[in-house]
Amino acid sequence: PAVLSRANAEHWAGLAYGRKISIHITRALVNTRITPDAITWGMIVAGGLSAISLSFPGLWTAVLAAVLIQVQLILDCSDGELARWRNQTGASGVYLDRIGHYVTEAGLTAALGIRAGGGWGSLDGWATVGFATAVVTLIVKAETDLVHTARALAKLPPTADGEQTIRTAGLRGARAVFGWVPIHRALLALEFSFIAMVFAIVDAI
Repeated sequence: PAVLSRANAEHWAGLAYGRKISIHITRALVNTRITPDAITWGMIVAGGLSAISLSFPGLWTAVLAAVLIQVQLILDCSDGELARWRNQTGASGVYLDRIGHYVTEAGLTAALGIRAGGGWGSLDGWATVGFATAVVTLIVKAETDLVHTARALAKLPPTADGEQTIRTAGLRGARAVFGWVPIHRALLALEFSFIAMVFAIVDAI
């Protein structure tokens, strides 16, 4: 219940179905030698393979990319569950988890640019747009993590889930607008893979 109630940290797909599946995988892994960090590495690999798959043209490469993101979602749920069950939570797991999301979400945007530009033989035009978007994605993710870094360096406690950290009224208003029209979520791996798959289907038709 404590995990599922994390309003800011829990993705809607985790609430809807991810944790209903992952808990069974976690239960099967409890009595094995597989570590939570090993599961996180699996999540990183799934995300990287998803980006590589999406970079190639065709419908089925986009479908495979979306399926691999589903695998990543389940593993992303399971690694933390296993770590909490075994009391093996720590900085290394958090670090690897962040690396996984950075690699996946930047990789997917770059991959879509390569795909739109005609593949690996034509790394200009749309590929440049994809790589530029990947940089923006990394900056956005870094900005979020740097809030925690700044608080830690200032010897402040971590922000509580749901705590309002935006002080400027204008920024709070902008955040409220994005709450109603969440276009920023299009860069998250799950949503991005679905959008790419839909366009691949339309393209195939």
